[in-house]
Amino acid sequence: MRPDVVFPRRKVAVFLDGCFWHGCPQHGRMPTDPTGYWHAKLERNQNRDITVNRQLQEAGWVAVRIWEHELAVEAAARIEAIVRSR
Repeated sequence: MRPDVVFPRRKVAVFLDGCFWHGCPQHGRMPTDPTGYWHAKLERNQNRDITVNRQLQEAGWVAVRIWEHELAVEAAARIEAIVRSR
């Protein structure tokens, strides 16, 4: 688990997720691949994200997931609100 930004005193971990690599429901596109490699790879990524979120929650942390397509100002406001609330 490697968060992109960490607020250790507030126990907040921020992940900046790419739409392709993390399966964004709006922009994530599954490539056509006869071997199934990409489907399996992207599914593993999504499952890992779920596991990491759960592990952080069990340890008293909050995982914040920001999609690459989110406006920076909106993402920053969301992160700030979560950090301040803790």
